[in-house]
Amino acid sequence: MTSMMRLEKKQADAKSYLVEQLKRQHCLWSYDNEAIHDIPDDVLIELVMLYLDIDEINMLFQLFPYQRVKQAWIENVVAQGERYYNLNYFFAWYYFHAKRPRAYVKAMATRQLNKRLAV
Repeated sequence: MTSMMRLEKKQADAKSYLVEQLKRQHCLWSYDNEAIHDIPDDVLIELVMLYLDIDEINMLFQLFPYQRVKQAWIENVVAQGERYYNLNYFFAWYYFHAKRPRAYVKAMATRQLNKRLAV
Protein backbone atom coordinates (compact mmCIF):
# COMPACT_ATOMS: atom_id res chain seq x y z
CA MET A 1 0.00 0.00 0.00
CA THR A 2 1.46 3.35 -1.01
CA SER A 3 1.70 6.27 1.38
CA MET A 4 -0.96 8.14 -0.64
CA MET A 5 -3.38 5.23 -0.24
CA ARG A 6 -2.70 5.10 3.50
CA LEU A 7 -3.38 8.83 3.79
CA GLU A 8 -6.66 8.52 1.88
CA LYS A 9 -7.72 5.60 4.10
CA LYS A 10 -6.83 7.56 7.23
CA GLN A 11 -8.85 10.55 5.98
CA ALA A 12 -11.83 8.34 5.11
CA ASP A 13 -11.66 6.76 8.59
CA ALA A 14 -11.52 10.17 10.26
CA LYS A 15 -14.46 11.42 8.20
CA SER A 16 -16.45 8.29 9.04
CA TYR A 17 -15.66 8.77 12.72
CA LEU A 18 -16.91 12.37 12.63
CA VAL A 19 -20.09 11.33 10.81
CA GLU A 20 -20.70 8.63 13.43
CA GLN A 21 -20.21 11.15 16.25
CA LEU A 22 -22.70 13.49 14.60
CA LYS A 23 -25.17 10.60 14.27
CA ARG A 24 -24.78 9.88 17.98
CA GLN A 25 -25.66 13.51 18.69
CA HIS A 26 -28.71 13.21 16.40
CA CYS A 27 -27.40 15.98 14.13
CA LEU A 28 -27.97 14.07 10.91
CA TRP A 29 -31.59 13.07 11.44
CA SER A 30 -32.66 14.64 8.14
CA TYR A 31 -30.16 12.65 6.04
CA ASP A 32 -31.00 9.38 4.35
CA ASN A 33 -28.91 6.52 5.82
CA GLU A 34 -27.52 5.70 2.38
CA ALA A 35 -26.42 9.28 1.65
CA ILE A 36 -25.16 10.14 5.11
CA HIS A 37 -21.54 9.31 4.28
CA ASP A 38 -21.63 11.58 1.21
CA ILE A 39 -22.16 14.69 3.34
CA PRO A 40 -20.44 17.73 1.77
CA ASP A 41 -17.23 18.81 3.46
CA ASP A 42 -18.46 22.29 4.34
CA VAL A 43 -21.57 20.86 6.00
CA LEU A 44 -19.44 18.35 7.92
CA ILE A 45 -17.17 21.17 9.13
CA GLU A 46 -20.17 23.28 10.15
CA LEU A 47 -21.87 20.51 12.09
CA VAL A 48 -18.69 19.39 13.83
CA MET A 49 -17.93 22.97 14.90
CA LEU A 50 -21.46 23.50 16.18
CA TYR A 51 -22.22 20.20 17.89
CA LEU A 52 -19.07 18.26 18.74
CA ASP A 53 -16.22 18.78 21.20
CA ILE A 54 -12.74 20.21 20.84
CA ASP A 55 -11.13 16.83 20.11
CA GLU A 56 -13.37 16.37 17.08
CA ILE A 57 -12.92 19.99 16.00
CA ASN A 58 -9.16 19.46 16.16
CA MET A 59 -9.61 16.50 13.82
CA LEU A 60 -11.01 18.87 11.20
CA PHE A 61 -7.64 20.59 10.97
CA GLN A 62 -5.96 17.23 10.38
CA LEU A 63 -8.55 16.22 7.80
CA PHE A 64 -8.84 19.49 5.84
CA PRO A 65 -6.49 22.38 5.06
CA TYR A 66 -6.62 25.27 7.55
CA GLN A 67 -8.05 27.67 4.93
CA ARG A 68 -10.84 25.20 4.04
CA VAL A 69 -11.93 24.94 7.68
CA LYS A 70 -11.75 28.71 8.11
CA GLN A 71 -13.76 29.34 4.94
CA ALA A 72 -16.48 26.86 5.96
CA TRP A 73 -16.60 28.38 9.45
CA ILE A 74 -17.05 31.91 8.10
CA GLU A 75 -19.58 30.95 5.43
CA ASN A 76 -21.65 28.53 7.49
CA VAL A 77 -21.23 29.30 11.18
CA VAL A 78 -20.32 32.98 11.43
CA ALA A 79 -23.01 33.77 8.86
CA GLN A 80 -25.65 32.58 11.34
CA GLY A 81 -25.03 35.78 13.30
CA GLU A 82 -25.84 36.39 16.94
CA ARG A 83 -27.08 32.88 17.62
CA TYR A 84 -23.54 31.52 17.91
CA TYR A 85 -21.72 34.74 18.78
CA ASN A 86 -19.89 33.39 21.85
CA LEU A 87 -18.91 30.21 20.07
CA ASN A 88 -17.65 32.18 17.08
CA TYR A 89 -15.73 34.50 19.37
CA PHE A 90 -14.00 31.44 20.85
CA PHE A 91 -13.20 30.00 17.41
CA ALA A 92 -11.83 33.33 16.20
CA TRP A 93 -9.56 33.57 19.22
CA TYR A 94 -8.53 29.93 19.69
CA TYR A 95 -8.37 28.46 16.20
CA PHE A 96 -7.98 31.42 13.88
CA HIS A 97 -5.78 33.63 16.11
CA ALA A 98 -7.69 36.85 15.50
CA LYS A 99 -6.03 39.79 17.29
CA ARG A 100 -9.44 41.32 18.01
CA PRO A 101 -11.80 38.33 17.94
CA ARG A 102 -15.02 40.22 18.69
CA ALA A 103 -14.39 42.76 15.94
CA TYR A 104 -13.29 39.97 13.57
CA VAL A 105 -16.48 37.95 14.12
CA LYS A 106 -18.63 41.04 13.63
CA ALA A 107 -16.77 42.00 10.44
CA MET A 108 -17.03 38.47 9.00
CA ALA A 109 -20.74 38.25 9.86
CA THR A 110 -21.36 41.61 8.18
CA ARG A 111 -19.37 40.52 5.12
CA GLN A 112 -21.40 37.31 4.81
CA LEU A 113 -24.67 39.19 5.20
CA ASN A 114 -23.65 41.69 2.50
CA LYS A 115 -22.62 38.84 0.19
CA ARG A 116 -25.98 37.16 0.59
CA LEU A 117 -27.90 40.38 0.09
CA ALA A 118 -25.93 41.25 -3.05
CA VAL A 119 -26.93 38.04 -4.81
